Amino acid sequence: MSSPVPAAVEAVTSKPSLVKAEDIIEADSEPSEDNDAGSLRTTKSVSQSIFDYVKENGRSYHRYRDGSYLFPNDEIENDRLDLQYEILKMLFEGRAYFAPLSNPKKILDIGTGTGVWPIEMAYQFPDCEITGTDLSPIQPQWVPDNVRFVIDDASEEDWLIAPSSYDYIHTRVLLGCFTDFRHIVANAFRYLRPGGWLESQDYMHTVYCDDGTMSEAYPFQRWTRTQDEAAMTIGRPLRIANKLRKWYEDAGFVDVHEVVYKLPVNGWPKDSKLKMLGRFSEESLLDGIQAFSLAWLHRGLGWSKEQIEVHLVDVRKAISDRSVHAYHKIYVVWGRKPEAGEVRGAGSRS
Repeated sequence: MSSPVPAAVEAVTSKPSLVKAEDIIEADSEPSEDNDAGSLRTTKSVSQSIFDYVKENGRSYHRYRDGSYLFPNDEIENDRLDLQYEILKMLFEGRAYFAPLSNPKKILDIGTGTGVWPIEMAYQFPDCEITGTDLSPIQPQWVPDNVRFVIDDASEEDWLIAPSSYDYIHTRVLLGCFTDFRHIVANAFRYLRPGGWLESQDYMHTVYCDDGTMSEAYPFQRWTRTQDEAAMTIGRPLRIANKLRKWYEDAGFVDVHEVVYKLPVNGWPKDSKLKMLGRFSEESLLDGIQAFSLAWLHRGLGWSKEQIEVHLVDVRKAISDRSVHAYHKIYVVWGRKPEAGEVRGAGSRS
């Protein structure tokens, strides 16, 4: 019997193994309350000041390149990042990557966060050198020998190594992290060897609904619009996932593929696996909604912490409202840098 997870997939490739884009998630006709959802190596000198995090509205933020990443880096957020990783792993049916990798020797993970992905990849590819970069030194001290973590800003022109060096470059959930993600795509093209792959896995910030149960007054939808306004004021766009494919192709990548998954906001689906994913998604959203709001609405719109907390009361209730069948789209895009002499644009487009 096939796994129920592909029913969550909105596929925009031509691969027959994926469920068609028009598939709809069936809602549970009897929704209920779910109470059961439950030494650093670096190529840059890490001074004590990097660990002296910026404090704002009761949360901590990175010191290196202060202000360029507006999400916290404290223990609460790090735990949520690990939960988010597990949610995506379950949604992707255990896959850590989609690009057709074959014996890679050098891998780069941009915005590695807590470092879970490079560590997992290190066990899959023990002969590969895997580097994870981030603005905060929040990764574990003890890691496989083929993993290293580097304090670095990917928005810079130079990426720690000579161009045409990496076999695979990976980004995950980096919405709002850069002023222009096209720069990251273009730089990845430069630093990949011919034939190497770039892959991005990201949330679409917009909230979707297929059955009319989400009204314009839905507080969680209103919150996404408010945060989007703040993000554009700050100059850190959140709505990038649906543009990734075009940006890859514009940068010169070939064999560009795109798959779009549906991730329920909470446990409203009838399907047991999707219901579980929804419960975890709800937990992640509730744990993170303050982190997603404080710096953005404070710096972008000038809101006080008190204003933000009042605003979030109804948002939290909306996230847990199972009568609204809302979901996020998760985009996975991967593409190949052409081989030397290969005509750009000659690769297949699925």
